[in-house]
Order: sequence, then C-alpha cells, then structure tokens
Amino acid sequence: MKTPMRFVRNRSVLAGLCIAFAMPPWGWWPFAFIGLGIFYKASQKSASRKQAFFAGFSLGLGWFLPTLAWMWYISIPGYIFTVIFFSCLHGVAELLIFGREPRHFLQPIAHVLVEALRFSWPFGGAPIATLAMTQSNTWFASFGRIGGALLVSYLTWQFAVILFSRFRLVIPCIAAGVLLLAIAPTGENFPGNTKLRIAYVQGGGPQGTRATNTSPRDVVLRHLAATRTLTLDQKIDVVIWPENVVDVPTFSNSREAKEIAQEAKRLNAPISIGVTDDVPPDNFANAQVVVTPEGEIIDRYEKVRRVPFGEFIPMRGFLEALGAPVHQVRHDAIKGKTPAISVIPLSRPTISGDALQSVSFSTPVSWEIFFGGRVNEGIERGASIIKNPTNGSSYRGTLLQSQQIASSQLRAIEFGRSVVQVAPTGFSAFISPSGEVSQRSKVSERRLEIADIELRTGRTWYSHLGDSPVIISLLLALALLLIRHQRKGQGQTSG
Repeated sequence: MKTPMRFVRNRSVLAGLCIAFAMPPWGWWPFAFIGLGIFYKASQKSASRKQAFFAGFSLGLGWFLPTLAWMWYISIPGYIFTVIFFSCLHGVAELLIFGREPRHFLQPIAHVLVEALRFSWPFGGAPIATLAMTQSNTWFASFGRIGGALLVSYLTWQFAVILFSRFRLVIPCIAAGVLLLAIAPTGENFPGNTKLRIAYVQGGGPQGTRATNTSPRDVVLRHLAATRTLTLDQKIDVVIWPENVVDVPTFSNSREAKEIAQEAKRLNAPISIGVTDDVPPDNFANAQVVVTPEGEIIDRYEKVRRVPFGEFIPMRGFLEALGAPVHQVRHDAIKGKTPAISVIPLSRPTISGDALQSVSFSTPVSWEIFFGGRVNEGIERGASIIKNPTNGSSYRGTLLQSQQIASSQLRAIEFGRSVVQVAPTGFSAFISPSGEVSQRSKVSERRLEIADIELRTGRTWYSHLGDSPVIISLLLALALLLIRHQRKGQGQTSG
C-alpha cells in the first residue's frame, strides 16, 4: 500500500521539531535522538524521489523554523530564504540516498555532509543551529576533541538510527566510544597548575537595538561603571570587555582610550577591549586591542570571519537594485588578515604566584566562535585560554545567544581550553575545558564576574587534524556504499 506523502511530511516535520527543541535555549537533548529515529522510520516510507526530497525538506522546516527565528527581527526575507535553503539541502541529501541501501548508514552520512557544506558555504559558511549543539551538555560532545562538531553530529545521527533499527549494536557502539575517548588527549595544565584571575565585564543595557539607534558613549559609560567596582585588592590579572563596546573614529586618540588606560593603571592589570573604528574611505574595522597599565595600546587583532548581512553585504549592488534594505548595514567591515590570537602582557606575577611575561589567548571574535578553525589558529600558536568577545545586543530573545554558549562549550571541549565569553548585554560566562558553564549572566543586566582560570597546554587530535579527516571519511564512505549498492543491483539484474 502506497504511503501518503502527507504522512511522510508530517512525521518529518515532527522529527525536525524534536531536533529543534533539543537545541538551546530549550536543551531537551534526548529529543534529538527521538526526532532522528522518527525521521529514519518515516523517510523509509518515501515511495518516490519527490517524497524523499520533501521528507528531507520537511525535516529542515521543523528544525530551522524555530531555531533560526532570531533572524526574523534582523531580516524577514533573509530568515525565509535561509530556512528554505537549509531545508532544501536536507531534501537533496534524502534524494541522493533514495532507494539505496544500507540506508541506516547512508542517511547519517548524507545529512552530516550537508552540515559540513554549511560550515563553509555560502558567504563563508553559517554553522548555526547544528546537530552538535543539541549535545553540548552530554557525553557525545566529548567526541569533539577527536573530530570536532562534525564528528559529534555524525555520531549523534548514527547512534539514533542504530537505536531505532539495529538495537543489538548499541552496547558495542558505547564500548567502542568509551575506549576511543579513553585514549584521546584532552590537553593538560601548565606545570605548577598556573592560574590567571580574569574579570569579565558586561555593561548591560537594552536588548534588540542597532548601532544606528544606540549612543556609543552610553555603552562605554556602562562598562566603565562596572569596571570601576573592581578593586586593586582583588588582584585581577586581566580584565576583558566585550566586542564593539567602543565605537569611535580613531581609538588611539580618543577620550575612551584615556579613560580605559586610567582603569588599567588603577587596577595594575591590562584590559582587553572590543573596538569599532573607521577605515577610510567607507569601511570600518572590528578589532580587539589591549590597553596596558602604562597606557599603551597594543596587540590589535581585526576580525576575519565577518557576519554576512550583518557586518558586510554580499552582492550589495545587486541587492540594492532589487530594493533590499542594504542601508541597514551602511558600511562593510574590512576583513582582518592575522591569526586569531592575542598576546596579553602581565604586569605582575599571576594570582597563582607564577611570573609570566604574557599569556596568549585564542581570540575568535563573536561569530568566529562557530568556526573551529578560527579558534585553532590561536591554539596551534600556543594559546592557553580562549576568549570570545561578542555582541548579541542587536538580537531579540535568547535564541542566538544560547546557541553561541553551546558553540563555546563545543570549542572548549574540542581544544581542551577554558573559554571566557563576554557580551555587552549577555550572555557572558566562564566555560571549563570539559564544557561546564559557570557564572553565566542574564540578558540586559550589568554583570561583573571573576574566576581563576587554569592555563592549559597540549593539543587534542582535533586541533592537529581539523575537519578534513571527518569530511573525507564521510565522502569516501558515501561513495563506497553507493558503488556497492549499484553493483549489487547490477548483480541481481544480471542474475
């Protein structure tokens, strides 16, 4: 009996919704396995290529309509296009494997390759609302130190399918996973368990605002007020401000630079700041700089991975001709050219009593935390901590900010480093190398938190190898399984 398309479509939408609600901010992680199991069973009933495509497409609708809803307040056409585009990719994945066996291996491979594509294309990639984020608080996230978020996504999907189709393999799979994690390096502490006392500063303020209708001076004053509550007796080693909190034509000769230098001198601690300044004739730079207690401005890192349609407009002239609201991003950010690392000099021995001249931070700025490769640039150059200055004040709600915390958790596990995430209006937090979140702020509140962070060294397998081994392995497995299916079909025909 032929299965109605409506049945396959509705079950697929339900499956996608389960994945969505497994993701932050909801975080009901078991729903990811339930949703993937439902989709595996429902998609098996596709009776035509058309049904197969719409099964994958419907999965995407259920998955991305809720998880990308934050885009609605930025660009309604952009939101609709992105949801449809991502859903089409999963439709193509399902179309590719229609009528082919073994489906229980082909389906996870095909759909995770879609995620791999999203990591780099279009416009430099958009690894948001990924399957790995559903597992940021679970045992599955530990596999990130072996193969990154893509391996976490693949193992989550494959394990879900095994649960629903080959249950006898569950125990062997868990045993193999435990053995693999036991031998995979996690990084290690500095000799002597060296610690750095870090203060993050969240100035607070209204959420859902744009730079064009916000006073840059007010943002600075909020962060200065919070910083002034710190005292010299607290023995802070480094103070970290968020992204974009100083927006001036030229930072070096600005009033804000002098005010921050006074605070650095008072605390006898360097302050890391997010600066937006002009790059003539019509661009701007999104930079991280450090102000020392001596008043020097050093260590400028300019963001490389810019947010498409947020910090630059792809195809600006074409879109403007179509009447798109490109005026909302009047100027494009320049693309930085240096690795994502900051070297911050220390004015005195650390809180643990160790005399270090400087500490290196991997410094993915905001959007860059979603890309493991940006973080690894700092790790492979000796960074012992990850700092993620960000700015989520333009977004309403907490969807994107929650996903960013999940991304920071994954990056902490992948590289065996603590992460300091700090935003002007939230979320800010400290994240341990095992992915545990602490001292997390609320949205819009003024918050200042201090933590003693262990400096870490060593590199994980993922840090050494990156995403390529996982992508190549999945492509090879897909090709071999499709060839095997084709040969098997030819053998049956000839027989």
